[in-house]
Amino acid sequence: MSKLLLEQILEEGDIPKHIAIIMDGNGRWAKSRNLSRISGHREGINSVRDIVRICGELKISYLTLYTFSSENWNRPKIEVGAIMRLLLGTINKEIDSLNKNNVKLSTIGNLNDLPKESFKGIANGVKKTKNNTGLNLILALSYGSRQELIRAFKRIVNKIEKGEMKLEDISQENIASELYTSETPDPDLLIRTGGEHRISNFLLWQSAYTELYMTDKFWPDFREDQLLDSILDYQNRQRRFGQTSEQVSE
Repeated sequence: MSKLLLEQILEEGDIPKHIAIIMDGNGRWAKSRNLSRISGHREGINSVRDIVRICGELKISYLTLYTFSSENWNRPKIEVGAIMRLLLGTINKEIDSLNKNNVKLSTIGNLNDLPKESFKGIANGVKKTKNNTGLNLILALSYGSRQELIRAFKRIVNKIEKGEMKLEDISQENIASELYTSETPDPDLLIRTGGEHRISNFLLWQSAYTELYMTDKFWPDFREDQLLDSILDYQNRQRRFGQTSEQVSE
């Protein structure tokens, strides 16, 4: 089935440049199998590996994964600690493969919140792959979009106070330039797994005109075929950016 879907997608030609994913459902996947929550997170890594591979094959430029939100720190300490150890172990294990496949690793979020070892491991991975020119794999870590916006507004106010900028100069462009994603185009397609229908403080500014795709599949069950289905669904939509369909077709 993957081969047929892939051929159909390539024939359409309109492949999203930037895909963002809310990877939801690891815990519920594990619970449905009488496994620990961390087992769900481990299995979710296999989905990440699969999705990164197919995005690279499709020449998608950016893949942003909502890896750990600023709200996730409120989870039980045992689970948070296990996730941080799993994150570090995964980066250490996968970074050579990512580098070999020309994947550039980067991050958004407040990495200073991370444990020292996790921070160091992520920083080493970013440094090792910084010159790669293939897929840009962006991990959203300790990330919250409202917090990101507050940070951006504070930076703008600071510039105004220093006389580097005037109040009337505030625009969409210079707000966007103060976000973590200042060097990244807005996502074309945002996918959420796990059956929920919300974006949970993820890329709120950046997703103003992003196409949304929600699926009941838990993240550990979201693999190549499911990603190709979401891209095919995206290709069958008309992106109007506030215009009418007649204007777009002109």
